[in-house]
Amino acid sequence: MIIIDPLLKLHEVVHVLIKLHFTLNMRNPNKLLLLLLTLTTLNLCLFPQKTSAAQLRHNYYANICPNVEKIVKATVTAKFHQTFVTIPATLRLFFHDCFVTGCDASVMVASTSKNKAEKDHPDNLSLAGDGFDTVIKAKAAVDAVPQCRNKVSCADILAMATRDVELGRLDGLSSTAASVSGRLPQPSFDLNKLTSMFARNGLTQADMIALSGAHTLGFSHCNRFANRIYNFRRPRWTADPTLNRTYVDQLRGMCPRHVDERVAINMDPVTPRSFDNQYFKNLQRGMGLLSSDQVLHADRRSRPTVDLWAQNSQAFEKAFVDGITKLGRVGVKTGSRGNIRCDCGVLN
Repeated sequence: MIIIDPLLKLHEVVHVLIKLHFTLNMRNPNKLLLLLLTLTTLNLCLFPQKTSAAQLRHNYYANICPNVEKIVKATVTAKFHQTFVTIPATLRLFFHDCFVTGCDASVMVASTSKNKAEKDHPDNLSLAGDGFDTVIKAKAAVDAVPQCRNKVSCADILAMATRDVELGRLDGLSSTAASVSGRLPQPSFDLNKLTSMFARNGLTQADMIALSGAHTLGFSHCNRFANRIYNFRRPRWTADPTLNRTYVDQLRGMCPRHVDERVAINMDPVTPRSFDNQYFKNLQRGMGLLSSDQVLHADRRSRPTVDLWAQNSQAFEKAFVDGITKLGRVGVKTGSRGNIRCDCGVLN
């Protein structure tokens, strides 16, 4: 069993993770859980009093809900044993939440007859239900403890990671599908568009490349890249020339023309259940599933970073932790700008 002292500073946690080489698979559930709890910034926080972003701090729950991390860890462990998708699904849910109106769990809200919520925007329809289910179950487990009931926001449950992350997010007060448009990266984005979109959220090009490395886990649907393997340019059946030809044949076998759009393909065809730097090695071989993946190596401006992280897993691991931590600060709601939902799917 792997145990990491929750009082370790972030750089110390990173050092431990590097020593473990991120060797995560179904035979090592504790290591895989460690990734989820340390890197996806899934932190539980509360803000019952007036506050501001400047008051976000560490150890926020020490006197409010001291066992909150153990409660959530137990929930995530149980969920992980049910399905591996728990990890990539929660990572993607966190990203889609933070990039729209900030890290405020607005993506969790269900639509009503009077309001179409974020989760029902076309860009969010492919979010795996396991990510939502993980947060909902963790919230229920926390609220089952009388001392913690209604003291932990859904936004912070979705953002919990190490004890070295600033805590204190509130849940957002609104959620609309209209707010999603133009705020999430698209599969066809080039480097300029990717860099610009991340910059609007206070993230650098290096942060963008590091966070793209999360595509070493998870899956995508055939319709998100079909144009790359069939209709990239005339004549028909011509594939994107930046794609590895053998990889094209494999993708065509898994995603024939007119296939059901719900068919899902692993983002990383080599080590789909390990969080490692294989994603960058794949890009070097022309095996980036989406155009927005492969462009990171095709463009000379970002290629040196891809090549570095393909060779140096430690450098990538550190950059990913830095990037996901910065992502967790985007658009945080405090004071009168938010509250703590009793039900993550329903606005108070």
